[in-house]
Amino acid sequence: MNPFVAVILIRLNTVALEACDETTAADVLWTGVENELSCAVGWQDVVVRSALAAEIGRTAYVKTLCRRAGSDPSKPGAPR
Repeated sequence: MNPFVAVILIRLNTVALEACDETTAADVLWTGVENELSCAVGWQDVVVRSALAAEIGRTAYVKTLCRRAGSDPSKPGAPR
C-alpha cells in the first residue's frame, strides 16, 4: 500500500482556484504515491483518463492535493 494519495482535481476555469475541492471539481481522480513529492508529479497518466483531458490548459486546469493514505475514511485512499 502506498503511504500517500495524490488527489487530482480537474477544475473548470469558471471555478476559482481557492474554491476548488472535491465537491466543486468537474472530475476527481486519485492515485497512490510513495511520497509527498510524488503528489505533485508523475500522475499525468491518471489525468488522461478524465473525460476532460482534452480541455486541460484551455477550459480546465489541474489542482492536486496530497493526503496520507487512510487518514480520512471519507476520502480517497482510505482503507476499506
